Amino acid sequence: MKPALLLTTLLFSTPALADWQPVEKIETYAISGQTVEALYVSIGDKGPLIGRDSAGNGRRAIAQTNFKLTWQRDYQPQGGACVLRTARPKLIITYTLPKPAGKLAPDVQARWDAFAAGLIAHEKVHGAGIIDMVDKIVAFSTGLTVTDDPGCTKVRAELTQYLDKLSKAQRQASRDFDKVEFGPGGNLQKLIAAFLIGE
Repeated sequence: MKPALLLTTLLFSTPALADWQPVEKIETYAISGQTVEALYVSIGDKGPLIGRDSAGNGRRAIAQTNFKLTWQRDYQPQGGACVLRTARPKLIITYTLPKPAGKLAPDVQARWDAFAAGLIAHEKVHGAGIIDMVDKIVAFSTGLTVTDDPGCTKVRAELTQYLDKLSKAQRQASRDFDKVEFGPGGNLQKLIAAFLIGE
């Protein structure tokens, strides 16, 4: 029986980067097996857990995109107002992907290579969405001004409200993307079928 697997994370369009660059990393988890079926079952056993509950239980994903985002922000009081002069992000995106632990026969290796290329292509769309989201935050943040805010508290609240709205939209776009990818005729559905059945 095929394991029920998901790819997870985020989506938007390709961004126009300003004066910052993301760091993108690939991490792998080892899977075992010498056939495509055994490799796929191993993914179901060892893939990253998503949607964990309070007991630590969750579903296994084939691959996953996570990110860590921190900021350097320069808030400057001006008269009675506060201006957010600069907002410089530090973004680290990590793609977690399966990797066979052993050497594969040439025909299995060829199918694996095609499968792996499709997985990273999918995850890179999620990564592009994260980058685009951060680009939008930079554009909104830079020069943001709130009057009657000498302590720079109102401007922070306004920024937080915008970030919450953008984050929710981004997560929904991610879910919508995966729904299409795994839906009937979707790219990931085709990719898995080609890996398991061959074409």
